Formats: sequence, C-alpha cells, structure tokens
Amino acid sequence: MSNQLYNQCLREAMNWLGDQPDTVFLGQAVRYGGTGCYESLTQVPDHKKIEFPVAENFQIGVSTGLAIQGFVPVSVVPRWNFLICAADQIVNHLDKMPLLSSGRCQPRVIIRVAKGSETPVDPQEQHKGNFAEAFRAMCVTIDIIECNTPESILPAYQLAYTRTDGRSTIIVEFPDYGK
Repeated sequence: MSNQLYNQCLREAMNWLGDQPDTVFLGQAVRYGGTGCYESLTQVPDHKKIEFPVAENFQIGVSTGLAIQGFVPVSVVPRWNFLICAADQIVNHLDKMPLLSSGRCQPRVIIRVAKGSETPVDPQEQHKGNFAEAFRAMCVTIDIIECNTPESILPAYQLAYTRTDGRSTIIVEFPDYGK
C-alpha cells in the first residue's frame, strides 16, 4: 500500500505541474512507456511533453534554454546514474549561470530523478545510486530535495515551481518506498 500511495502522490504532483501554463516535460519515457516515471505522466497533456533520446547532457542543456525563454521545464531523468551524464550542464552551466550573470539570468529548471529501484529486479550498482550529497557539494544555486515520504512529494514540486528566488531544484524520488 505504501508504494501505491507514493506513486499516487507522484501522479498528483505531475498533474498539478501539468496544469500550470508554462510547464513543459522533457525526458525519456515522458510520452511513451519505458521507465517507471511514465505512469505518473499519463494524465499530463501530450502537447506539454517532449520525448528525448538517451542524451541527458543535451536534455539538461535544452531545459536550461527553455527556462531562459520563460518556460518551467520539468526534466525527467529516470535514475541518478544517468543524471551523472548531465553533470557538466548542471554543475558548470545551470548552477553557475546566476553567479556568472550577477543574478540577471536565473533559469528555473525542475529536474526529476530517482534512486534506482531494486525490486522486483536488482539492476546492480550502475543503476541504483543516490548522488544527492555529491551534487549538493558541487552545486551552489541548485537545491536538492529528497522525497523520502509520499507526503513530501507534492509540496516539493510546488515549492520548485512557485519559488521566486531564481533557483533550480533537483527532486529525488524513491520508487522502492514502502517495499
């Protein structure tokens, strides 16, 4: 039941974000099935979704560009181990842009990532890391919120969307919650 509640809260949060006029969802399996994230996005309108290939660095770069143009991208990367491929865009560009521009350019990107699920099949070490602490150490202007409970999910995404401090947010999900 706990895992079902966690997934229900993810759907609620994605539906809430999908109702916002300036959001756009980017990533692997946002329009078509293939990862665990897909089920939480089925009620988000398709015209708000941009399906990406496995190109995380490119995806975060596009997300940053969309944010500069006034959108609020929700960039979905299924697992932390894949988000490492985008570390250059996150750490050297998205995170540093507000500093390098003296606050004139503050793209607001919501990055959705999960600690890899270990059930029903253990994907082994290259797919189940949680690198929240490492990214906290590398990022100055990006907040990282770990959603350890179902009740923390909607408030985390609402904060990431409504924030006015010019910060981007990485939100970490735990698909094995309650298992």
